[in-house]
Amino acid sequence: MKLYTRGGDKGMTSLIGGRVLKTDPKIEAYGTIDELNSFVGLAAAKAGANEQTAFIAEQLEDVMHELFDSGSDLAYAVQSHPYKVGEEPITRLEAWIDEHTAASPELTKFILPGGSELSAALHVCRTVCRRAERQTVALAQQEPINEAVLAYLNRLSDYFFAAARRANALLHVGDTQYIRSADVFKGKKKNE
Repeated sequence: MKLYTRGGDKGMTSLIGGRVLKTDPKIEAYGTIDELNSFVGLAAAKAGANEQTAFIAEQLEDVMHELFDSGSDLAYAVQSHPYKVGEEPITRLEAWIDEHTAASPELTKFILPGGSELSAALHVCRTVCRRAERQTVALAQQEPINEAVLAYLNRLSDYFFAAARRANALLHVGDTQYIRSADVFKGKKKNE
């Protein structure tokens, strides 16, 4: 099998059931999801290299499959198959977020991305996820999409934030507080 087809040499690419410009909002949305998936793979490799964070690598592998499903749900020229993403992965993300939050130090101020290398990689995932979400919102303004993909991406960025903080806690690296931050989270209890 050849990896190149020459079919995209003039700026067109294939969807499932049609062809569009590579700048089409569908391509922007699922292309950014693909980009995110690559960063998740990098974070998973970093998490898997340490026994304390190996369980995060396992979670990230599930996320990679779900991101592939999300991109697939957006890749149809005309939706002709059942969607792959539903409520179950969103509910699981919420449980993971709660677990990571409960096992992390209390958050009172905004923090900067980073700390450990794994945490920094997860923060990159968080920001790329937010971009994928924005592009999916833009797509949804133009045509019907699987709304579960939007909910999944929204929850996923929260997961990356919680996992980044948990990674720092597990690796005994403190979060770096934003020095000009007020106590923005005061009055909120853990898991509230």
